[in-house]
Amino acid sequence: MTDTNENPITVEHLASAETLLGMEFTPEEREQMLDGINGRLAQYYAIRNTPLDNSIPMSLRFDVNISDPNPPAVPRGYAMSAQDNVTRPDNLEDVAFYTVTQLAHLIRTRQVTSVELTEMYLSRLKKYNEVLECVVTFTEELAMEQAKRADAEIANGHYRGPLHGIPWGAKDLLATKDYKTTWGAMPYKDQLIDLDSTVVKRLEDAGAVLIAKLTLGALAYNDIWFGGKTKNPWDLSEGSSGSSAGPGSATAAGLVGFSIGTETMGSIVSPSTRCGITGLRPTFGRVSRHGAMALSWSMDKIGPMCRSVEDCALVFSAIYGPDGHDMTITPHSFTWNPALNPKTLRVGYIPSAFESADAGESDSDKPLEAMDELETTNRVNSSAVLDVMREQGFDLIPIDLPETDMNALFIILVAEAAAAFDGITRDNSDDTMQWQDAEAWPNMFRSARFITAVEYINAGRIRSQLMYDMAQVMNDVDVFVVPSFGANALQITNYTGHPTVVVPNGFTPKHTPTSISFIGGLYKEAETLAVAKAYQDATDWHLQYPDVPLD
Repeated sequence: MTDTNENPITVEHLASAETLLGMEFTPEEREQMLDGINGRLAQYYAIRNTPLDNSIPMSLRFDVNISDPNPPAVPRGYAMSAQDNVTRPDNLEDVAFYTVTQLAHLIRTRQVTSVELTEMYLSRLKKYNEVLECVVTFTEELAMEQAKRADAEIANGHYRGPLHGIPWGAKDLLATKDYKTTWGAMPYKDQLIDLDSTVVKRLEDAGAVLIAKLTLGALAYNDIWFGGKTKNPWDLSEGSSGSSAGPGSATAAGLVGFSIGTETMGSIVSPSTRCGITGLRPTFGRVSRHGAMALSWSMDKIGPMCRSVEDCALVFSAIYGPDGHDMTITPHSFTWNPALNPKTLRVGYIPSAFESADAGESDSDKPLEAMDELETTNRVNSSAVLDVMREQGFDLIPIDLPETDMNALFIILVAEAAAAFDGITRDNSDDTMQWQDAEAWPNMFRSARFITAVEYINAGRIRSQLMYDMAQVMNDVDVFVVPSFGANALQITNYTGHPTVVVPNGFTPKHTPTSISFIGGLYKEAETLAVAKAYQDATDWHLQYPDVPLD
């Protein structure tokens, strides 16, 4: 096969190919696409060099039953650890960094009202948003209405559970009736979607109080949105990472009780790492995406971003399960038991990932949403995690992940994203977006027009093989622990759909957070959360909070 360096693609080649596409790009756009298109040849070679038996299908499931208006009910238990000595402080703002479990105790025992909490968090949001740029839209009118309703219900003995009366923030790709849903991007900055997304509705049913639509990197990439760049509360010189930039920043800074993010390839894990919070990326097909912006139909996932593992479990219990709209959602049940003994589970680790972390080697294949500041310091505390786990009595099992060329799979995400936003490429409204570099969406969408159908299909078949291989690995363990950006685990498990819990595990030399990830078998969120909670309970990294400067 001819090497790409011997016969590079030129702008003249692109101009000629545009005739086949029925499109026309400007000379500047062709120049910007050039490196990406030449790089795509390497992706094609990675696909073609991967052996594929004829029996391996695409990683797609076709179902003629396009909707079920009466999906099966799933259990929604809200078991919660006992909260000892949680009392109202003299200054209510002192509870800003409390976990959901602590806040829930204050509300349930009527030491604090939902209105008081809502007013306190709204005040903090407005104050710190000036420096963090984490809010697209305040939903104050809705929030006060929901908070007053929560207080009235609780006063009348109708307590919905631990989310009742808790203020939260939504990544602004979740549709919210009567409020803009901007997707963080200039072409959609005035968009109104006349419905509540399933996640928004389910959290309202649980009694939670929506106080803000939080920022995301435009069209779910990066931390740059049409209004600016969302900041890391630990270091305002850094972005909060993307694309769940606002949820990461606001939760870390104590501006909401919890938040909801989404992930396609790192958008919960990366900002959770950067901002030092706890995030759950559920199994693919667990949380309905009805009313949520689509980036990649075969990869998008919605999950909670909180201040503790148990918070994530409580929020997940409220939002998971079929809704009769999203065809990918399964009826697998989720039962959270905070008393589960995690040492009864088989817990693995990847020795090579921890060895490279100890040696300070960089991860050369960072996820799409991981920003360039996320260097090897994100894993400097990795070996200490294993020490803590062993001290807790875990008998860690060494495992290896499948060896797959991740370069062969990336076009799946890019092709689906380009299809999702085909309209703004064709009408050139992508030119209005803030970020216009070669690695930004506008250019990637244009260059995706040159992805061939054959390569897209064969990439899907490689993905199927990877899913088979991961199933074999997970036969030996229930959960495994890995540096959040090590061993290609983040990339692999986003393609295979496995759940991840990411928790803080220390700080870099400049005192910005690092993280560790716990990855479980498909639909084993409860087990994964239990192991992550055991580590978190043995440490105090999640109890350390940023001091956000206001100037």
